[in-house]
Amino acid sequence: MAPNYGNKAYTLNDDMRQYFLKSPQDASRTEGGSLLTLLRTYEVEMTTDQELRRPIWLNSDNPLEVHVIDQRKLPHELVIAPLRDVDDTIFAIKDMFVRGAPLIGATGAWGMYLACINAPGGEVTDAWLGKEAGRLKDSRPTAVNLAWAVDRVMALLKGLAPEKRVRAAREEAAAITDEESENCRKIGEYGVSLIEEISKKKKGDTVHVLTHCNAGWLACVEYGTATAPIYEAHKRGIDVHVWVDETRPLNQGARLTAWELGRQGVKHTVITDNAGGHLMQHAMVDLVITGTDRTTWTGDVANKIGTYLKALAAKDNGIPFWVALPSSTFDWKMEDGVKEIPIEVRDPDEIRFIQGEVEGKTVQVLVPPAASPCENHAFDVTPARLVSGFITERGLCEASGDGVLGLFPEKQK
Repeated sequence: MAPNYGNKAYTLNDDMRQYFLKSPQDASRTEGGSLLTLLRTYEVEMTTDQELRRPIWLNSDNPLEVHVIDQRKLPHELVIAPLRDVDDTIFAIKDMFVRGAPLIGATGAWGMYLACINAPGGEVTDAWLGKEAGRLKDSRPTAVNLAWAVDRVMALLKGLAPEKRVRAAREEAAAITDEESENCRKIGEYGVSLIEEISKKKKGDTVHVLTHCNAGWLACVEYGTATAPIYEAHKRGIDVHVWVDETRPLNQGARLTAWELGRQGVKHTVITDNAGGHLMQHAMVDLVITGTDRTTWTGDVANKIGTYLKALAAKDNGIPFWVALPSSTFDWKMEDGVKEIPIEVRDPDEIRFIQGEVEGKTVQVLVPPAASPCENHAFDVTPARLVSGFITERGLCEASGDGVLGLFPEKQK
């Protein structure tokens, strides 16, 4: 149950007062300051998902909190979790309440807002912000959007007087969230042409798209990256069907992409991770679209582990392999993705245990022998030579430095 909000007032500076007129009854004041230390005591369980559009938002009833969907619980439970400070935000990122490069970036931006409202004594100093920004950026290493968003908020706040920083952080976090949503909408508009072209060649027969992991609205604020062209095609009445890789070890495809597509009424079939090559050999896949957590400006793509194998199979079978991403996911410094992109190694228990529903309850089951060691590399890098092209908010381009810089000339070195 959500807490009952009372009318207990706190002394806040002018910049905060219009946002923080009330506080939860479970809050306590810091010993020597005016900001709130909120107890982490609850989650809000949703009973309906019909109005759900984004995986992150500011709590309109209590702007001291940012709400996120706890994606670990999907698809069998829909739980909303509150983030109240940077520690909460880091935990949500590390433990994958939130995941997907654009969403991780937006979460990092909101984390900077939470850093401002939790500054000791209400003093939002450069030193405090720098420390909290560093902690946020260190929470996950592969997704470049995290550092991009945190640095963007930090750069804005450095130029402002401390008493103006709360409002500015809140507005910038909201702007980043809205921009990523709009970028994904545009990705859908540009990317749908790929599906339309195949549909015309097939004279209206079903277009079969294969995707890996979850690069939908759950990962990307709204619309998704890889799913945006699919949703747009479905909206336009194109007969489209999606092969959904289960995406071990955490089954983001089977749990999240399938849940998303089902809610939108898009035809889909969940497959094992190793089935893609077989389907491609037998002309059952027309197009592969994936997302990415970091892509070099030269065209190398880091994405969920197993993406590289899909790209190899697509290349061998002459199937287009496209990657959808907003410009915030490009790394404008790295050139050799295989050598330079940091690959996160996660808890081996993610491999040891598999989650599912048994008699209405979400449970985890041990799969390998308890004594068997496991290693959990979370991402791999697909070289540019295997990528047909990129779908961005500015259009389509080749997976090369020339192709990328042709769409983003302001990034020329």
